[in-house]
Amino acid sequence: MFQTVATVLDWLGVLVFAVTGALVASRKQMDIVGFALLGTVTGIGGGTLRDVLLGSLPVFWVRDPSYLITCVAASCVVFFTAHIPQSRYKYLLWLDAVGLALFAVIGADKAQQAGTGPIVAVAMGVITTTFGGIIRDILGGEVPVILGREVYVTAALAGAVIFAILITAGASREVALATGFVVGFSVRAAALYWGWSLPGYMPRT
Repeated sequence: MFQTVATVLDWLGVLVFAVTGALVASRKQMDIVGFALLGTVTGIGGGTLRDVLLGSLPVFWVRDPSYLITCVAASCVVFFTAHIPQSRYKYLLWLDAVGLALFAVIGADKAQQAGTGPIVAVAMGVITTTFGGIIRDILGGEVPVILGREVYVTAALAGAVIFAILITAGASREVALATGFVVGFSVRAAALYWGWSLPGYMPRT
């Protein structure tokens, strides 16, 4: 039963990130090929790097091409429906927050299942979360969000750390995944709502 839930969460994370990538394409007024490209690299980019680093070859979407097909299909749907939300950018940010929290714990969980320690699991959670978005922003001609002062990587880090701590402490995967997701999403949601940002470097004489 739990494995089914974990699989559903994995699919949901891929789908949400694919939609956020396609919404970036809509803001840039790209054609349907651009939608498919940005949606796909956002949906599977982070997981691809994670699997390569963990030695889980072939990577997940090569083993199961339905992930790739889903990203392309979702992107094509967004091509025809992106005009529906009144504020696409705000919609993108909140969808991205959900995907962030999902990928942070999913990435950490996959690393933990591969036999890594908690530190590597946390790193894989952050990589799974951010790498697809980096490619999306570069291809979309935007400054990658992780290079800004927004609380973004910090939120992914918080979710992955909580997951790793709970697993190390002997908590069940269900509890660790759920708690990590809630923490990661809450941190990102609070940052979006209240405009939180990290302090920047101040030049010194």
